Amino acid sequence: MCRRRTFFPFRPDTGPGLPLVGGRGQAKKLTGGNHEGERMPVLPQEPFLFPDGLLDEAETDPDASARWWVLHTRPRAEKALARRLLSDSLAFFLPLHERQLRSSGRLLRSYLPLFPGYVFVHGDAQARLRALRTNLIANVIAVEDQKQLHADLGRVYRLITAGLPVGPEARLQPGTRVAITTGPLEGLEGKILRWGKRCKFFLEVQFLRQGVSVEIDEWMLEPLGSPGVPETVGASIR
Repeated sequence: MCRRRTFFPFRPDTGPGLPLVGGRGQAKKLTGGNHEGERMPVLPQEPFLFPDGLLDEAETDPDASARWWVLHTRPRAEKALARRLLSDSLAFFLPLHERQLRSSGRLLRSYLPLFPGYVFVHGDAQARLRALRTNLIANVIAVEDQKQLHADLGRVYRLITAGLPVGPEARLQPGTRVAITTGPLEGLEGKILRWGKRCKFFLEVQFLRQGVSVEIDEWMLEPLGSPGVPETVGASIR
């Protein structure tokens, strides 16, 4: 059976909305109006997940030969590495987020790595060696807790493919544990962070000690009980 690959599609006729990518590789579009009749510059498609079902399962088999490896790339080589991994049919995940900026009256859009310098590859020892032959990798980091990393990456994948404007968090943050109770992310658990009137939902990738966040309405969240753990000041749900 042919394994499918998931891309972030870039099209000039669809406006500035972030594409929605389904777990089966079907690209959808979050529609939005054009900004003053402008068109986005045309950019090539960028692969970020292969195969499509890589993160569908709840957990990996700890006894299987295939396992997660964290590839620490050479500077600004994440996308080039993803293309090479795709061409070699190696399973990988490169979380991306959208950034928009205006230059000379034009609205520009690009997709940047959520975790700069890192690509996640899934395979056996031979897959690791094949990835190293790209000469785009500075270091390969072994992962002891395969189940935890797989679960963390699955949550990140679900968040970035929901069509919401996500952003990177360079370090882990304290906060109250919550679950989303409605919408496409219903059931997703993370932390709630608050700055003034702004409310952010935060997901962790514990292995990297980094995370990803998205602004969300507080009414969509429900606190999760953590006996014996006090709530963090400024991060609680009121």
